[in-house]
Amino acid sequence: MAKDKFEEALKKLEELVKKMESGDLALEDSLKAFEEGIRLIRFCTGKLDEAERRVEILIRDDQGDITSAPFPRNEGDAL
Repeated sequence: MAKDKFEEALKKLEELVKKMESGDLALEDSLKAFEEGIRLIRFCTGKLDEAERRVEILIRDDQGDITSAPFPRNEGDAL
């Protein structure tokens, strides 16, 4: 469910950017869109940070150190 909210927020952010880039918004509407965009960016950044912390927990070794390893690639994956 959290993924859905992230995806929804990202989609809304993309839509706001398109509206703002079009230049059709009045100044007040642009400011409101900008404020909404900042809120959405903070939400998405928080979700990404949370995901990163979860991944770090999953890759800790027995000594509690974080180890890095490349993601396993499937044979059919494109580069």
